[in-house]
Amino acid sequence: PWGIGAAAGGHKALHPDLGTLEDFRSLLERARELGIELALDIAFQCSPDHPYVSEHPEWFQHRPDGSIQYAENPPKKYQDIYPFNFETGAWQELWHELKSVMDFWIEQGVTIFRVDNPHTKPFAFWEWAIQRIKVSHPEAIFLAEAFTRPRVMHRLAKLGFSQSYTYFTWRNTKHELTEYFTALNHDASREYFRPNVWPNTPDILHEHLQLGGRPAFVSRLVLAATLAANYGIYGPAYELSENRPREAGSEEYLDSEKYQIRTWDLRRADSLRGLITRLNAIRREHPALRSDWNVRFHPIDNEQLIAYSKSSDDGEDAILVVVNLDPFHVQTGWVELPLAEFGLTPDHPFQVHDLLSGARYIWEGARNYVSLDPQTVPAHVFRVLRRVRTERDFDYFM
Repeated sequence: PWGIGAAAGGHKALHPDLGTLEDFRSLLERARELGIELALDIAFQCSPDHPYVSEHPEWFQHRPDGSIQYAENPPKKYQDIYPFNFETGAWQELWHELKSVMDFWIEQGVTIFRVDNPHTKPFAFWEWAIQRIKVSHPEAIFLAEAFTRPRVMHRLAKLGFSQSYTYFTWRNTKHELTEYFTALNHDASREYFRPNVWPNTPDILHEHLQLGGRPAFVSRLVLAATLAANYGIYGPAYELSENRPREAGSEEYLDSEKYQIRTWDLRRADSLRGLITRLNAIRREHPALRSDWNVRFHPIDNEQLIAYSKSSDDGEDAILVVVNLDPFHVQTGWVELPLAEFGLTPDHPFQVHDLLSGARYIWEGARNYVSLDPQTVPAHVFRVLRRVRTERDFDYFM
């Protein structure tokens, strides 16, 4: 089902069932009116009836019997996918044609590309293509969908990919999250590696979501939206906490949109739609959450609770997040804050405002108590307000 193209056209065409290019441009225009930009998935592979197959058979690998070799990832066989042969003698023509695919969609108004498995194509091609596109369209964004070895992911980032997938999906314990995001934020690689974290994808339904149900979906959403400057979700399935795997031990969805058309009721009472909306609003309103470099983890005396903060460059916006990593039980603990880093003093109370629930708490000193129930909202996203006013703050005290 991931084979691209049909007898009606290839990478520069729309399937007739979906409409026309005029319809597509109308969709783009309407999206912009709503403050939305569209991204395009770029998968450089072909269906057997793609026009490239008949017009340029030299761009593909052939078997000894002359037939075109389909994709394989043993023991899997992808008989509906013909991969390009980047080592063909006609590689220059192939490279120029593939770059022209991205040029074509940029002309239509798309400048954001999620690139499918870029690590399975030559690095030299991406460096060549992205560099040339960026000359005329510096605003173009390329997201590398590459769940592969760290050195390969980092190499792609150095070649020009604006953002990269990460291992966030498989980091679920307090130790794993702390270690991983400390490395992402403080390693020298932060100068070129821009992480984009995803709790799920159309291909990946992690065991934590399968077993933890809706509370796990909520906590992972909060973590993704606040730990990283860039995050994404496979929307409908995530909003409705879809957690059924194809089979035990699998990370694939049982009812997958890869193989069937789904209809989603996003207004269901249990939908996470409202929470996603609120988190995105918080991200827009608070510059502290727009950086990957400013996360600081704080001690909390419960391994099922994780606490961390982010502050804006000028220090005026400070966000403290506490998340219950246990989707089954209420967890309590004492979080310890470095007061001086927040511009606070031990002898003066301060206020924390939960931006998710609206609740406000008066805290005092470095250690303060939290209790989080996974069945409600298993997280606090606090704005730290540096002081509580006293009588000395008003004119009549003069």
